[in-house]
Amino acid sequence: MTVQRVLLAAPRGFCAGVEKAIKALDWMTRIFEPPVYCYHEIVHNRFVVDHFLSLGVIFVDDVSHVPAGAPLMLSAHGTAPDVIARAMAAGGTVIDAVCPLVTKVHHEMKVRARKGYTVLYVGHEGHEEAVGTMAVAPDSVHLIQTTDDIDALRGHEGPFALLSQTTLSMDEWHHLREYAQDVFPDIWLPNRSDLCFATTNRQGALRTLAPQADVVVVIGSANSSNTVALAKAAQAAGCERVLRVNGVDELPADLSGVVAVTAGASAPESLVQDVLRFLNPVEGVHEVYVTVEDEYFPPPPELRELLRTTGALLDVMIGTPRASLFDVQGDREFTAAQVLSAN
Repeated sequence: MTVQRVLLAAPRGFCAGVEKAIKALDWMTRIFEPPVYCYHEIVHNRFVVDHFLSLGVIFVDDVSHVPAGAPLMLSAHGTAPDVIARAMAAGGTVIDAVCPLVTKVHHEMKVRARKGYTVLYVGHEGHEEAVGTMAVAPDSVHLIQTTDDIDALRGHEGPFALLSQTTLSMDEWHHLREYAQDVFPDIWLPNRSDLCFATTNRQGALRTLAPQADVVVVIGSANSSNTVALAKAAQAAGCERVLRVNGVDELPADLSGVVAVTAGASAPESLVQDVLRFLNPVEGVHEVYVTVEDEYFPPPPELRELLRTTGALLDVMIGTPRASLFDVQGDREFTAAQVLSAN
């Protein structure tokens, strides 16, 4: 295997929402004795999930499996209102690590439904984000995956609104948005696209690199919607060989020429570095910046309050100020990569 050059996409890997969720669950494992429970995978990445399993986190797909009073975190993908209500009723500490961009779509769904709109929701059936969002207004929403789904609503009573899962590929979103606007010219759309800025940025960076590459390597799990969208974006950009891998152990030994590398928004940078070492390009790694992300999402408000309370209790018990132990202000500098590298 002789790889001449690697084109490394930037931005890539963890987005602000994933950073927030991973760090929040890490706080939970430090505050509470195990087990800490998490509703669904905190993010869709096997490496991240395995890390928290090693710390005693138990992932469940039904909150009824969480013992009464046990600490519970809700994943970054967003949770149905009735599930949140049942979790709160169980009496334990509940921290919602939902990405703020998903919260925005939940709010849009609630407002449009209350105003009498029929909502066309572009998403993937069964995906946790889609399930949670549609549950906000189940009687007002229709899942849209193809143009046939839009056609099926012709003659349906309006007004209509169009919302979407945040992690879709730009191609599938634009295609269905344009078709929906042709069928329903007065359809309401949000002022800003529901597509996550990180998803859009990663796809844009890869579109720049893919036409220059013999092979594109996309790092991330198969159940990660934004990772799958990256692979589709590379194919749409004209690269004939696109590999979606969980990690370096899944790479074939026949790679050659120019290889473009990126990572989904839930894939750790450590996996990227493992891949770069394996490729060992003759002409080195060329990082190509399309944009620089500096967005930051603070810890969930319930967690911030819990940290303040815990810090205050320690002050009383120990008699020495311990603000540095729970310094939420320092959260911006403390990264999810550091969380995952801790023993």
